Amino acid sequence: MTQTTPQRPLRVLAAMSGGVDSAVAAARAVEAGHDVTGVHLALSANPQSFRTGARGCCTIEDSRDARRAADVIGIPFYVWDLAERFREDVVEDFIAEYEAGRTPNPCLRCNEKIKFAALLDKALALGFDAVCTGHYATVSVGEDGHRELHRASDMAKDQSYVLGVLDERQLAHALFPLGDTLTTKDEIRAEAERRGLAVAKKPDSHDICFIADGDTQGFLADRLGRAEGDIVDESGARLGTHEGAFGFTIGQRKGLRIGHPAPDGKPRYVLDISPVNNTVTVGPAEALDVLELTAIRPRWCGAAPEGPGRYTAQLRAHGGETPVTAVVTDGELRVVFAEPVRGVAPGQAIVLYDGTRVVGSATISATRRAAASVG
Repeated sequence: MTQTTPQRPLRVLAAMSGGVDSAVAAARAVEAGHDVTGVHLALSANPQSFRTGARGCCTIEDSRDARRAADVIGIPFYVWDLAERFREDVVEDFIAEYEAGRTPNPCLRCNEKIKFAALLDKALALGFDAVCTGHYATVSVGEDGHRELHRASDMAKDQSYVLGVLDERQLAHALFPLGDTLTTKDEIRAEAERRGLAVAKKPDSHDICFIADGDTQGFLADRLGRAEGDIVDESGARLGTHEGAFGFTIGQRKGLRIGHPAPDGKPRYVLDISPVNNTVTVGPAEALDVLELTAIRPRWCGAAPEGPGRYTAQLRAHGGETPVTAVVTDGELRVVFAEPVRGVAPGQAIVLYDGTRVVGSATISATRRAAASVG
């Protein structure tokens, strides 16, 4: 494996969110000798409706921060309107997935559909060679000559999970200047301050950028309508009511508002969500144990694997790895866990790793649990 350090200056489009990471990444790209142009993506027709207080990545405030950073770095800067594409591919997908009882990851979908599809395609059409972002991950060339996506040098900041949707073509035009440096976030901020970037002290973005107040359940209720339904236990006994099954996710413990304690006094968790009859089933933690899963729409970061293989899998952006055996059958990914795992929800992405290399990702469609009576 060799690190892909470009041997010639490239025309680089730096996606600048208005945060410290993307600003430092753009500055490093310039320092590496590339011809860099900054661009901020306007992802809302009404930017005031997106999260403010320096916590989002798509607000008017963020756009201004990105412009100021570009001015300091000394690069041209533009704002590109991708609001309609973002609404269709990310926001509407998010709503539809919850309506179907699944749990989507909008940041992963944004990387797939916006930053490395719509943005990259436009960049290439305009003659740029690559898109640069502030993600913590690395791109290398394997022994077979294929581009490979690897974890960041610093595992504490690794963001390869949300990039697991990128194919080899997209990786060939991706630059991640922060991915191969063992620097802490404090050191990145210190670097930004040395470079005179005002975003040095700006807080990191959190939560979902298009939900302004952070109330996901309220956001979904406004768009899908409130509909009272039952909360039941594994036997079907009614324990309480809710205002919409879309407001729950598999493995959820808080916010169930069940008036009846479990017979053993232990907490209950969401085990199943049925949009058809608007019912949420709850039960003990051990009923969440998943032994196997099926995932659809696999995307490979390089060559697709052949035959069964042993990998590690990551099931959420900030989760750990777990050993698995995986095989692609009839276009679907079948995964068997070495040990049961919990909190696995349809709609989530599973990302496979071979060491530090990202093999690819797929969207979980079904699970098989140790407790055969559930799910």
